Amino acid sequence: MNCRHCSEPLQYTFLDLGFAPPSNAYLNQADLSKPEKYYPLKVKICTHCWLAQTEDYAEADELFSPDYAYFSSTSSGWLAHAASFVEAMILRLQLSARSHVVEVASNDGYLLKNFVAAGIPCLGIEPTASTAAAAEKLGIPVLREFFGETLGKHLAAAQRQADLIIGNNVFAHVPDINDFSRGLKAALKPCGTITLEFPHLMRMIEQTQFDTVYHEHFSYLSLYTVNIIFKAAGLRVWDVEQLITHGGSLRIYGCHAEDSRISTPAVAALLAEENQRGLQKLSIYQSFQARADKVKDDLLSFLIEQKRSGKKVAAYGAAAKGNTLLNYAGVKPDLLPFVCDAASAKQGKYMPGSHIPILPPDSLATYAPDFVLILPWNIAGEVKQQNEVLEKQGTQFVTAVPSMAILK
Repeated sequence: MNCRHCSEPLQYTFLDLGFAPPSNAYLNQADLSKPEKYYPLKVKICTHCWLAQTEDYAEADELFSPDYAYFSSTSSGWLAHAASFVEAMILRLQLSARSHVVEVASNDGYLLKNFVAAGIPCLGIEPTASTAAAAEKLGIPVLREFFGETLGKHLAAAQRQADLIIGNNVFAHVPDINDFSRGLKAALKPCGTITLEFPHLMRMIEQTQFDTVYHEHFSYLSLYTVNIIFKAAGLRVWDVEQLITHGGSLRIYGCHAEDSRISTPAVAALLAEENQRGLQKLSIYQSFQARADKVKDDLLSFLIEQKRSGKKVAAYGAAAKGNTLLNYAGVKPDLLPFVCDAASAKQGKYMPGSHIPILPPDSLATYAPDFVLILPWNIAGEVKQQNEVLEKQGTQFVTAVPSMAILK
């Protein structure tokens, strides 16, 4: 396999999680008696441009099917994050009714609805029919297509270039990251701004967040590598913010390479920190597998111990990261009888691979578990707060990443 960005041969495996089904391929009752597709789940590291990337087995149309079940609006914390971002961008970029905003992977309209409310023209680009339909109900125009250079050029030809292009948690999900970046270049006005948010590779390594690895995540990104990818597309990163979302993310601000804006000191500072942390050295990647294995082993030990002690355990959050963790650990309903999730699109279905049933959140009150394992650990505080009645009744909340911990 060659690097998806620079085409250099990939010689080193960063992480090997065996075989797993696509993490968002939730199952119906009828699916349980049918064969299930599994793909190798490995991450390789390019020692030329330092792009960490999964082996490419699954096709995009299999990963992002018409009934794709991830709806961004399910998380109240993520809605607040989006609203705050929109407010900040309107002020910082002086956006108005004469501006045009494009969001790539606009999902269910969780973010663009804030621009609609502010009277700023916008366009969503979203290939999954289920989420696109939800956005359209909010009055958001949506193109149901995958984004890339061809679509970017079509937008430019139709005079629909953007003052602001937004891509939250999509840059890591695209199989052809170079084509996507050239699409950003084509769709951006001469003085326009690109903002992309994605989990930071540095934080993933620091906190052993191996469960953020799944087939829909093709790339694991550092600022160093994004700089290289942008430069090849005729773009430039001129600012960066470090966010707490998804266990530690970056929000980068991009522009055309020839843009007159001066890069902020934050860019150089973070590049220096990544280098100091060893992100351009092989050793940090070679030690990651053993740390991931310890997380997996500790989770299994915890679940087996509770079963032997007669304690009841349930899980919360049928998130993709939870599927990675449960499948790698080999957890089945005998150790974890069900997972609760607030997304109605997931309720009544089953987790891929593990076949653990997904129930509505009120099932927790009926079951009265001794422990609730929060799979989307990045919103553990939100989940714990929403279930404080259970806590008062003696239920304890635990997370497995970065290590097994009972939340206080």
